[in-house]
Amino acid sequence: MARNQVALSLFWRTFFLIALLLVGGVFAWMQTFRALEFEPRAVQAAQQIASLVNLARSALKASDGINRVAIIKQMTNLTSVKLAPREPADKWQPYEVDRFSRAIGAELRSQLGPDTLVASAVNGAQGLWVGFSIDADPYWLQAEPTRVGPMAWSTLLLWGSIALLATIFGSAAIARLINQPLKELSFAASRIREGEFDSHLDENTLTSEIRQVNMGFNRMARELAKVEEDRAVMLAGISHDLRTPLARLRLEAEMSVEDEEAKRNMALDIDQLDAIIDKFMDYARPGDVRLVPVHLSSLVDREMAAFRDTSQIRITSRVAIDTKVMADDIELGRVLQNLFENARRYGRSTDTGIARVLVSYARTGPWVILSVRDYGQGVDPKKLAQLTTPFFRGDAARTAATGAGLGLAIVEKAIQRMGGSFEIANAADGGLVAHVRLKKAP
Repeated sequence: MARNQVALSLFWRTFFLIALLLVGGVFAWMQTFRALEFEPRAVQAAQQIASLVNLARSALKASDGINRVAIIKQMTNLTSVKLAPREPADKWQPYEVDRFSRAIGAELRSQLGPDTLVASAVNGAQGLWVGFSIDADPYWLQAEPTRVGPMAWSTLLLWGSIALLATIFGSAAIARLINQPLKELSFAASRIREGEFDSHLDENTLTSEIRQVNMGFNRMARELAKVEEDRAVMLAGISHDLRTPLARLRLEAEMSVEDEEAKRNMALDIDQLDAIIDKFMDYARPGDVRLVPVHLSSLVDREMAAFRDTSQIRITSRVAIDTKVMADDIELGRVLQNLFENARRYGRSTDTGIARVLVSYARTGPWVILSVRDYGQGVDPKKLAQLTTPFFRGDAARTAATGAGLGLAIVEKAIQRMGGSFEIANAADGGLVAHVRLKKAP
């Protein structure tokens, strides 16, 4: 059977492409921001620390040794910095361990002098410690760790999350705006495919390309509606215009022809012409169908009853009595008539000259597959795809009888109108099998 292909809708394709573009832009922006923010932030932090050191140095220089102790205590109590004498026994850890801390250390030395010490911990106390000297007296200044440091990852993550949410919603809105006209066009096209020609698209949209497409579509819909109207008028008159002369010919043959064999042959020719007209009418019939639950077994039995001549065809049905499908009763009956007639004409066995037909079914998911097979000689595999082409006939083995060449084309068209699919294949053990797939009725 035909395979179902899963395709990504245009909306989601547009959404993913726009979202990918914007996410890439946000990521590039964040990396650029970090790169541009890195050096100024390090310089600013170092300058703030250097200002504190210079302020402390100025205060201590302006006081004598006795007052320095009081100033140190007062600064420690009133500010967020801590001043302490630097002892020779102090144990400290280097602060400069990465690119950011090395930039701060270099800036502090350029501001305070090359002998400035920068530590991350002194005697186990963590922080940013700056060692400097006043009149040969060494000191430590401890600043708050929050004064220095690159931008926290939590802040970047928050900004990135907000940007990503804005990207997702913005991409969805843009994709919907882009695809809305295409969605309307697709819906209108599907209505025309189902035979509704009153679809009308907006011809005043601001986008010039979409406006031109909508105008062309509306013009096409009007032309198709006119063609459909002309076809309906033609179909209304074809039966009378063609069948009336045939009826006169039949009457003339009955009354004027004395040779019984000639009369019988003329009657057969007239019947054949009448059948061909029926085929043309079936193929050209409008596509209006009404889908209702149909008992498949009952319908098969009803259509089998029309083929009573067991010297030409014998039909066996293996369809369960509780099998129901969503179909148009008349259309599906016409489908079975054409399949049985096709088997009667072209599917006869070479040994008996009788067409043996087997009707079976299978349930697969939401579908019911009805199979109609004969036990004839089959068809050349290269010609299978052409059997549903109007007026096409297969090889000589299947063309022993005359006809319009529309039977299987009518079947395929009717099945498509009912939302199903039709497929023909050669059976493994000989003969032709036709698969009709229809929706299972609830």
